[in-house]
Amino acid sequence: MQTQNNKKKDIKQRTFEFSLKIIQFISKLPSQKIYWSLGDQLLRSGTGIGANIIEGQGSSSKKEFINFIRIAFKSAKETEYWLKLFKESKLTTNSELDILVQESIEITKILNSSILTLKANNK
Repeated sequence: MQTQNNKKKDIKQRTFEFSLKIIQFISKLPSQKIYWSLGDQLLRSGTGIGANIIEGQGSSSKKEFINFIRIAFKSAKETEYWLKLFKESKLTTNSELDILVQESIEITKILNSSILTLKANNK
């Protein structure tokens, strides 16, 4: 079983690796306008998750840190949306898509749990 500190370390590494997978997924998309538009949205939200976690580490208060984790959570939810849109629209049959959707869901759950824990400990 993982400790809370290991989960914090894992989420930084996990979101970094997830960002890399998003970049690799987008790089394989066809060169057509529809893919550029959707890919750009996915790139921004998918790489923003880890970036906001890292930025939150430089926070000057716990409240500010919680806000960055909330932003990361929102980016994770948005990423899940774009990935599901790719999947359901059948614009791509990339086998990595199911893995990316599942990882976005798991990251969202971890961040939501972190927010609840941080808020409870901040009272």
